[in-house]
Amino acid sequence: MEKTSSSQQQLSFSEFKKEVLQDYKIAVLSRECSLLGRREVLTGKAKFGIFGDGKEIPQLAMAKAFKKGDFRSGYYRDQTFMMAIGELTPQHFFSALYANPNIDADPMSAGRQMGGHYTTHSLDENGKFKNLTEQYNSTCDISPTAGQMPRMLGIAKASKLYRNLPEIKNSKFSNNGNEISWGTIGNASTSEGVFFETINAAGVLQVPFIISIWDDAYGISVPAKYQTTKENISEVLKGFQRDKDNNGYEILKVKGWDYATLINVYNKAAEIARVEHTPVLIHVEELTQPQGHSTSGSHERYKSKERLLWEKQHDCIAKMRDWIIEFDLTDEKGNSLKFIESEEELIRIEKDAKKEVIQAKKTAWKAFINPIKEQKKKLLIILSNLADKSSNKQFIFKLKNELDSTVDALRKDLLSTARKALVYVRNEESIEKKQLQNWIQHYFKTEQPKYSSHLYSETESKAQLVQEVLPTYNQNADLVDGRIIIKDNFDTLFAKHKNLFIFGEDAGNIGDVNQGLVGLQEKYGKLRVADTGIREATIIGQGIGLALRGLRPIAEIQYLDYLLYAIQILSDDLASLHYRSAGKQKAPLIVRTRGHRLEGIWHSGSPMGAIIHLLRGMHVLVPRNMTKAAGFYNTLLESDEPALIVENLNGYRLKEKAPNNFGEFKTPIGVVETVKEGTDLTVLSYGSTLKIVEDIVPNLNQVGINIEIIDAQSLLPFDINHDVVKSIQKTNRLLIVDEDVPGGASSYLLNEILENQNAYQYLDSKPSTLTAKAHRPAYGTDGDYFSKPNAEDIFETIYNIMREVQPSKYKKLY
Repeated sequence: MEKTSSSQQQLSFSEFKKEVLQDYKIAVLSRECSLLGRREVLTGKAKFGIFGDGKEIPQLAMAKAFKKGDFRSGYYRDQTFMMAIGELTPQHFFSALYANPNIDADPMSAGRQMGGHYTTHSLDENGKFKNLTEQYNSTCDISPTAGQMPRMLGIAKASKLYRNLPEIKNSKFSNNGNEISWGTIGNASTSEGVFFETINAAGVLQVPFIISIWDDAYGISVPAKYQTTKENISEVLKGFQRDKDNNGYEILKVKGWDYATLINVYNKAAEIARVEHTPVLIHVEELTQPQGHSTSGSHERYKSKERLLWEKQHDCIAKMRDWIIEFDLTDEKGNSLKFIESEEELIRIEKDAKKEVIQAKKTAWKAFINPIKEQKKKLLIILSNLADKSSNKQFIFKLKNELDSTVDALRKDLLSTARKALVYVRNEESIEKKQLQNWIQHYFKTEQPKYSSHLYSETESKAQLVQEVLPTYNQNADLVDGRIIIKDNFDTLFAKHKNLFIFGEDAGNIGDVNQGLVGLQEKYGKLRVADTGIREATIIGQGIGLALRGLRPIAEIQYLDYLLYAIQILSDDLASLHYRSAGKQKAPLIVRTRGHRLEGIWHSGSPMGAIIHLLRGMHVLVPRNMTKAAGFYNTLLESDEPALIVENLNGYRLKEKAPNNFGEFKTPIGVVETVKEGTDLTVLSYGSTLKIVEDIVPNLNQVGINIEIIDAQSLLPFDINHDVVKSIQKTNRLLIVDEDVPGGASSYLLNEILENQNAYQYLDSKPSTLTAKAHRPAYGTDGDYFSKPNAEDIFETIYNIMREVQPSKYKKLY
């Protein structure tokens, strides 16, 4: 407070008093939500609860330093913070607890994530970015421990780019890079590798990044002595502290119950990060968990009586309460300055908070259950009418009465009952049966999307809507190495898209390990074409954060098997982001890597089966050459969806005609290509293995076999036009050639063709797959030959399929 006059001092204190009591109210409100939320779980109305009790006071301080335009990348203890910035109400809190699938009731995820996972809406109703500088921003949380750290780095990196590159200035996304990336994490979660990887990367990059460590000395039941060296993460990280000669972190420590000091610490941290773009680590110590880790257990099982007593004494709200009561200053005239005249004022705040939370709970429950009750009434009438007309009357009435007696029936109970009843009238015909059938079909149509929508974009920018544009060529087009194709296309894209960035190991100075970016860093600068350290998880995290903030990043993972270092971030964060935010956030990151056919255990695996199942929500693209790959980049930059492009390692030095419309030709997403027509057998493959199939065509022709070859091109999605089944209608036979392990991508493709395209009805022979062996590829040329499908394997497999058809023509080979 300024002390220029007694009247100003009184006015300042009055404002300060109002702010303190409002903060206390928010803290108590949040605590009451936690307490009542736990009871709702234990009584069965909610499935699971994980709450922010014990962390309320430091989150109030964090909220005071948090500005519009800033981003939070936190974890599931931050409910008080979200309440303090006005983005979470008690009614929202309980709606999330009940998993209400209405986005207005639960704006955090429309019931798709358990409570405690917080989101703000970055997108408008058309899927376009809102003005993010005019709102408080929270990235959509994930549960996996420390998984929020990598994206936090990218959010901070975006501020650095916006500050240092005037040509990408955009008032919707940044005000001169002043925005801070605020992260939160539990003390035990700092044991995770992605925490240390991110801490190191942020120190290297020097970005506006503040990580708060909520330290309550436990990781569920495991105390700090088993989690952290010295039982103190800020002690461990002292080497990151900046000094007069070296960049690094500002490391601050503060007690989690000390309201006044917390406010000062957070304001100091924000000033450092916002102005200097220096990362800050705030170690918030002596926090508690009044109700334990979650509703799945009691902390009395693993904490001593002494520890439980200490936690009660050091509860942050209790400490703030004592501070408010004890606060007593004297102004220049000798007047006493107090927050309250008596404890009754605090008791009234506490009672009002309890009433507000109870009412919010009731309102949220009614909003959740009443629509189901209305649906239940209609179904009960249908079931009653159906039973009256059925020979299985007693069984249907039994189902109807069981549903009627279920006090708080869920959507699952309704639909399950209806489907069971339908079985009892399967051999009957009646108007009532038709009514039940219509009810079930309508219920699926209206309710299923509440749980399944927005896995992919549903806007006009959807990648599948980008139309194919073929490459065009000059009459005497040069034959060049494939790496030249990809480089020249990237060159055009960087000139065309000022907000395009690419980064990865060796991507900058040497122009990537296969020379697909050679010379581009010199041309476009070290910020747009950047080298990174060997840290795959944070390479992906950088990309997610940049994409969340309106930039168009390409994150390069040097080799396909290195993707496994980042698969958790790709799967749990990027691939599920649009889905788990119910379409309210997007990160159109393009992940670039290369793989297939290199000889040896490392860099030559093709774990496509794992990738396509773990990355649902992304597009997975497998171009056979660099022109096709370049076309995919061109397509994706016209869309708003994330994707993985696996460039063909063998393709960089293979000759291709150089197009004359770089940056314009587009490879369609989800469309296969017939590269050779034939009559005897359909062979489906992709990537480098497809070339081996092409190479054996002359050998097959010599023995009278004419195959049709189809390039999958895109695994997610696969063949949206169902061209493979059209081919099988002609050839009546199918072979899938794949260098993944048995049961990997080939099984996925077989499932797509047989079940989704119903190709089984056109097959005259058993559909076959030819894959790599179950082990990793052994080293060397011989190792490759005996590990992956080779020319002879493919020839003999095709020959034996045809031998089954015409054994007299195709004699047994051996």
